Amino acid sequence: MTEVLLTVGTRKGLFVGRRRGGTWEFEGPHFNAQAVYSVAIDTRYQPSPRLLVGGDSMHWGPSVFHSDDLGRTWTEPKQPAVKFPEFTGASLERVWQLRPAGPEAPGVVYAGTEPAALFRSEDGGESFELVRPLWEHPTRSRWVPGGGGEGLHTIVTDPRDTRALTVAVSTAGVFRTQDGGESWAPANKGVSAVFLPDPNPEFGQCVHKIAQDPADPDRLYLQNHWGVYRSDNAGEQWTDIGAGLPSTFGFAAATHPRRSGTAYVFPITADSDRVPADNKCRVFRTEDAGKNWEPLSAGLPQDAHYGTVLRDALCTDDADPAGVYFGNRNGEVYASADDGDSWSLLASHLPDVLCVRAAVIG
Repeated sequence: MTEVLLTVGTRKGLFVGRRRGGTWEFEGPHFNAQAVYSVAIDTRYQPSPRLLVGGDSMHWGPSVFHSDDLGRTWTEPKQPAVKFPEFTGASLERVWQLRPAGPEAPGVVYAGTEPAALFRSEDGGESFELVRPLWEHPTRSRWVPGGGGEGLHTIVTDPRDTRALTVAVSTAGVFRTQDGGESWAPANKGVSAVFLPDPNPEFGQCVHKIAQDPADPDRLYLQNHWGVYRSDNAGEQWTDIGAGLPSTFGFAAATHPRRSGTAYVFPITADSDRVPADNKCRVFRTEDAGKNWEPLSAGLPQDAHYGTVLRDALCTDDADPAGVYFGNRNGEVYASADDGDSWSLLASHLPDVLCVRAAVIG
């Protein structure tokens, strides 16, 4: 039986689940009373993956921790892993994203922060350096914080080219580099910003999440602050694929680990009414790159439901068939072991779920 590791970051700590023989066992919380906004499972480490956690203590502030024994013990560097250089005049508010690069870039881990910045590590996430050209981008002075702050919350690597990277910032939009971070260009053409006088600016969109197709790295799916989009050319142009969804507002987006054209979203009623669309607990799946969407609800609550799914609280693993997971602000965690066709409740009464990450570990 495949063994799966599931990490659940909440408003008050990290919970770690393992599926053995079809049964889930959870432990935690780790980092009690700390908000855990970001988790990464770095499977490049063997025989046990490295876990990276962005914790946020109300007393001690934010930090990045790592564990090489599946969470039994944790290490915090003696010096802050992520720290803004003095010349920036900025201080770290939060680590929104931790993203290991692929096997072609061993040791490289990226961190996205608030204030919106990208940091790069070459030692597995134990220390990071600011990617200065993005921090000094000529448009930065016109970036405006979103409702949740000005955060760089999404990092997409390219398995074919270690120098290519795509990031998303709320509310500056999508930016892309093809030279290892030395230069950055906005990549928002076709993505609407309905809250601005000009709804089609070069930058300034409130992008909520980007997910990459498993077979074609140039194909990206984007959940916007109103709008669901697809790009087939690495973000140079985006196409609206929201037709067929009950709402195009939402936060989360994920892709199937193997099936090209298969993606998942969790629609929210509106920016002014942040509950599941139609008050129904449903994940929507496309299997044809957004031409059609189907609701997935077998095993999910059938009564009126109000659990919002945040941008990093929906994910897939790399099992076959794929596991799909989401957590919500009701403190519930649901899982599917059959590509999303049916669901079961794994945990309830947790603090607000902020992020989920899963991986096959054995």
